[in-house]
Amino acid sequence: MRELTYVARRTVEWREAPNPELRSDREAIVAPVAATSCDVDSAILAGHGFIDPPFALGHECVARVVDIGDTVTTVAPGDLVVVPWSINCGTCDNCCAGLTAHCAAVPHMAMYGATIGGSWGGLFSDLVRVPYADAMLVPLPAGLDPVAMASASDNWSLSWRLVAPHLKARPGARVLVVARGSIGLYVCDIARALGASDVLYVDPDAEHRKLAEGFGARTAETVEPIRHGFDLAVEATGRVDQLALAVRSLAPEGICESAGNHFRPGELPLLDMYLTGVTLRIARDNVRAHIPDALQLAASGTVAPERVVSHVLDWEDLPQALPEKHLKPVFVRDTTPPTVAR
Repeated sequence: MRELTYVARRTVEWREAPNPELRSDREAIVAPVAATSCDVDSAILAGHGFIDPPFALGHECVARVVDIGDTVTTVAPGDLVVVPWSINCGTCDNCCAGLTAHCAAVPHMAMYGATIGGSWGGLFSDLVRVPYADAMLVPLPAGLDPVAMASASDNWSLSWRLVAPHLKARPGARVLVVARGSIGLYVCDIARALGASDVLYVDPDAEHRKLAEGFGARTAETVEPIRHGFDLAVEATGRVDQLALAVRSLAPEGICESAGNHFRPGELPLLDMYLTGVTLRIARDNVRAHIPDALQLAASGTVAPERVVSHVLDWEDLPQALPEKHLKPVFVRDTTPPTVAR
């Protein structure tokens, strides 16, 4: 089989790899049918990552189950499933607590799409081994479009977590979104659907701002800190100066969720944060715990994740098209699963 491999800045290529095989009765083999780039993949492709190439890329997809181990009960061959980005067993203490990005059964930070915590391959591959099928795979609800939900592995479900619990605790909260990619746009859509009283989206990209306006957000190319302006701020830029803008705009005891991958150092206004009373969370998301709720919201008809999809492209175009600067390209192929010999 082939796996798309990141080899240098703005350069990916197909490389041959052995077909994955079931190694236990708990595993599954899946074939991605709609895969997309995460916002962090854009940073990696631009040469801003911290892992040296080569490595298999991709950690967001909807896939079709090809083969399963004898004890797998939650999915069957032919099912369409969301494949979460992190590897998790579902039974260790961390997984049982919902901390699926910190599974104790695998090396720390084990994931698809980067050689962190071992080499698990990437979801821009013809076939993928899922080591804990019952724990990891989430069936795609009937009626949901795999293209629209290709990002449920990470960015869509992450975006749900960034705002949904806070809006439940603080109905009508005012939300600031400082972003550059798909996460911020998903957040605008979700925040509006869940009753935010005000959403301000800040992004220098005019096309992104137009999309955000379609989700009911106010927009700005840039802003100065808005003192006590927002109950919740979401930063998804990877720039510390923009994170500082977000925390400086919070109301007393406000919350800032940082979904940016901060590869570069910087300084935060810690005294301002202390005087205001700020809760700041910077973390990889424990996405498996949130996928069902995020899919349920997508199926409700009150949100439109498909509007963030910028391009639908053929699977074979991945090496040429992925390095191009697209907001949220989805690569698709025939959904008929290949046969895997057992």
